[in-house]
Amino acid sequence: MSFYWIKTNRFIKWIFPNYIWDIPSQTNQIYLTFDDGPIPQITDWVLTELEKHNAKATFFCIGKNIEAHPHIFGNIVNGGHAIGNHTYNHLNGWKTTTTDYLQNIELCKKVIEKYTKSSTNHSKRSYFRPPYGKIKSSQAKELEKLGYKIIMWDVLSADFDQSISKEKCLKNVISNIEAGSIIVFHDSAKAFKNLKYTLPKVLAYLDQNHFTYETLR
Repeated sequence: MSFYWIKTNRFIKWIFPNYIWDIPSQTNQIYLTFDDGPIPQITDWVLTELEKHNAKATFFCIGKNIEAHPHIFGNIVNGGHAIGNHTYNHLNGWKTTTTDYLQNIELCKKVIEKYTKSSTNHSKRSYFRPPYGKIKSSQAKELEKLGYKIIMWDVLSADFDQSISKEKCLKNVISNIEAGSIIVFHDSAKAFKNLKYTLPKVLAYLDQNHFTYETLR
């Protein structure tokens, strides 16, 4: 199992202050985010679950998946959810030159704009989450010059990790949520076993504890 952290500690946030790890809140706001979609069946299932709780989220989409499933992407946008850039090909920044990385992000941006140009729901701000959370400082600096906000996370569900149980996935989230948390899920085939169990329970927990749902706008 590869290394990752479930709850981002203060030291990491201090080392990388230009990245957005959470959004401090005095009113119990939290930020649900979903990476890697849109994916047939899975993304629409997520949208249905969110709708049951009148919950809005931010979806960090892969460009090639948008092009393959534009109708599902349209469902995200028309549902009033926010959109972020997750590269066109789910690139690992540590293994990619800065030039190629920026070009790939720009390609994803063009795809997003193509399918949101007639929407009044889509934010004009540029949000980016690096796949795997891996990005070079040179890449980050160039993205910031282009006006991107780099969104990381405060709570990682690890739903993608097929070596953990669905109960552990749920605990990863429930045990670490606090006001202002940015929570990461994945609307992907790899994550769906854990996501299908965890998301409804997390939404119920958030409602019961009077959290409110916000998107990145």
